Parts: sequence; structure tokens; C-alpha cells
Amino acid sequence: MGAGHFQVASKRPGPPRRGRWPAAIALAIAFGGVAACGGPPRAGADPPAAPSRAAQPSSAEIAARLCGQAGWPETKVDGGAYIVQNDEWNSTAAECITTDGHAQFTVASSAISQPASGDPGGYPSIYSGCSAGVCTAGNKLPIQVSKLTPGMITSSWVTSQPPDGAYDVAYDIWFNRTPATSGAPDGGELMIWLAHRGGRQIAPAGAPVAHASIGGYAFTIWVWSGQPGQRRIAYVMDHPVRSVRDLDVSGVAADAAHRGYLAATSYLLNIQAGFEIWAGGRGLATESFAVSIQS
Repeated sequence: MGAGHFQVASKRPGPPRRGRWPAAIALAIAFGGVAACGGPPRAGADPPAAPSRAAQPSSAEIAARLCGQAGWPETKVDGGAYIVQNDEWNSTAAECITTDGHAQFTVASSAISQPASGDPGGYPSIYSGCSAGVCTAGNKLPIQVSKLTPGMITSSWVTSQPPDGAYDVAYDIWFNRTPATSGAPDGGELMIWLAHRGGRQIAPAGAPVAHASIGGYAFTIWVWSGQPGQRRIAYVMDHPVRSVRDLDVSGVAADAAHRGYLAATSYLLNIQAGFEIWAGGRGLATESFAVSIQS
């Protein structure tokens, strides 16, 4: 569920993260059960973000193998511009990811099997920014939310999504009340869901509260509010995609702040992209990933 080392402290104090969707809601937002993978994509919404890399590199191409339940192992890739991490925080099943040293990774094996009505077993991901005091090379974060403007931070991401298993494909973006880059973030969590598989129970925390159109994508917004600093916001694409090019991350964050879901005084710490896995997951892959921040 993201942000590497601090998610247990910051994300589990509240009620169960996933609840059942009423059937009417699932159909209305066209993102539950079969609709999650069967809806027509937005025209032109799913171009490749970059030349695609092989989803499962050969052993000769593997620069690192990261297996879960070993202190959330991580490794720098693409010269340190990004960090790949294997955050298997809610499962003890065997699960490993590999990377060839570029901005990519593959779920090479996974025996994760968690009830769809509960929390996922883990969140293997790649990130840019600072997580628990570990920052990527050339990092320009944190940035105060009040300074975020549409188009300021964009991201391109190409994924491989196997036809079986239960998972979501989502950005996980963390905020803090101060610009400190270590410790558990206390300013909220913002997710951007590209797709999911596994039925109507694979849903964000809370309930749908609004709809938005940002950068040509239509979203249903979900919000769960716990104690101060525990607010979780999810922008779920109404039509699932496998890739995005120049997704307007700062535009989504600015929209959340405008709606009062994020404090304008808080700071964006990092941008992660990965897969929350409830069951299976082998073959899930980030084929390429990039974050661009305009100063």
C-alpha cells in the first residue's frame, strides 16, 4: 500500500480498507466486477508512454530480485532516478519481483491469497521522491500543495496486466503536514486507479462522493476519512487503461485540494506506481515509468 517503510503505521489504524459495493453503485460507475475490465477505453486514452520493455526479463537481464517480508526490500534503478520496492506488508506468502535496472519491474512469482473483502497482501511499486528518508536522485520533492498547478507534475506509465488474479493498478501519492521526508506521512494519501481485476469488492476505501474530468480522463472520486491525517482519496478511472502518457498528477492533486480533501499547506512527498495484490499477481509488470516535474 505504498510508501515503503511507514505504511503499517500510517494506513492500518482505521476500519477495514475495503468494503462491499452496492450493486447499483458498481454499475453506475462502471468500475466494479466485470465492468472493470470490459468497458470501452476513452478514445486515444491508452497510447504507449514509452517504448515497451519485456514484461518478464530473462535471468541474464535481472539486476535485482526483491522478495517480500524482508524489511520491504528496495533497489535504485535508472541511475537512482527511481527506486523499486517490494512492500508485502499484509502477507507472509512467497512473492518476488525482479528488475533489469531500468525504470521497470515484474512480479516474477506470487502466492499471495487474501480475501477480496479485506486488505491486499502487498504493493510492489516504483517511486520518485522521498520515502522514509530515502530520496531518488535529482529529486524535486517535496512540493507544497498550494504551489501545485495543472501540468506541473506529469507521469507516464506502461503496465502489463495478466487476465487472472485479484489486484488493482494504481498510483499511490503521499502527503505530509511539513516538508520532512522521513517518518510516517501525516497529510493524507491520494491514489489514482488505472484499472482493477477481481470483482466488485476490489474497491477503494470509503465511498464514491463525486465525479471529475481531468486531462481528458473521467474519474469517480472515493473518500475515506479517519482521524486527522488518515484521509484516503482515490480517483478511479471510469474506463480502465493499461498505460498513460503525461498523466496530470498535479492536476489531480490540485483538484483534491480544491474539493477540501487535501490541505493546501501540506507537502507532496512521493509518487509511487504499482499493484495492490489480493490474489496471484504473477506477470504484473511496470514496463516503463517516468515522472516529470516542471520547476
